[in-house]
Amino acid sequence: MRILAIADVEERMLWDNFRRSRFEGVDLVLAAGDLDADYLEFLVTMLTCPVLYVHGNHDEGYRRKPPLGCICVDDSVYVYRGLRIVGLGGSMRYKDGTYMSTEQEMRRRIRKVEPSIRLLGGFDVLLAHAPARGVGDLDDLPHRGFECFNVLLERWRPALMVHGHVHANYITDFSRERDLACGTRVVNAFGHVELDTPVPPQLSYGWKEHLVNKRALRKSDGIASHEEGVLGAGQSYGQR
Repeated sequence: MRILAIADVEERMLWDNFRRSRFEGVDLVLAAGDLDADYLEFLVTMLTCPVLYVHGNHDEGYRRKPPLGCICVDDSVYVYRGLRIVGLGGSMRYKDGTYMSTEQEMRRRIRKVEPSIRLLGGFDVLLAHAPARGVGDLDDLPHRGFECFNVLLERWRPALMVHGHVHANYITDFSRERDLACGTRVVNAFGHVELDTPVPPQLSYGWKEHLVNKRALRKSDGIASHEEGVLGAGQSYGQR
């Protein structure tokens, strides 16, 4: 599956200078936070695939104006064409803010999504805003990663983690990708990056897929009930 992952900055090539032909092979957009809601709405309009997102620590404006037509997977599990995606947005709490968590708070958030993970027998992608501790993060509190992400990855061994939050200009030796010992490929989506991930052999999880997707859509910012059918909630997707 071809994924367009984006985070932190709105790039001109994806907005002002957008060319649809450049992204014809993209199957899914994963937005890892701190992006203008209008930017996500533009992309979901111009691309023929869903845009799934989590909140960044600077996305307070989403409370007033969420990106319509996009699917918020924060604190949820969502299945698209067999790909099981867990969303855990926000950063380490360094001041008062809606989309910030302490380490303990993030552990509690993980515990809340684990029943859905177990129901599906695991997951394939972790979509987060902040990185895992020690995996491309920084030492200052605002940009420190979550240790509990490491525990989650080591336990379930997903193929991919996508995050943002740490900008390329924050680090002199910025590295976009890292491979963990548990087998997870970690990608910092700052700006944008296209990547491929294998589709699990089981494309449909039947009623389980329907259940977790319905839960995600009920919590999603700006998703009306009449849009659920258009967005494919609970449907099974075959290979293209």
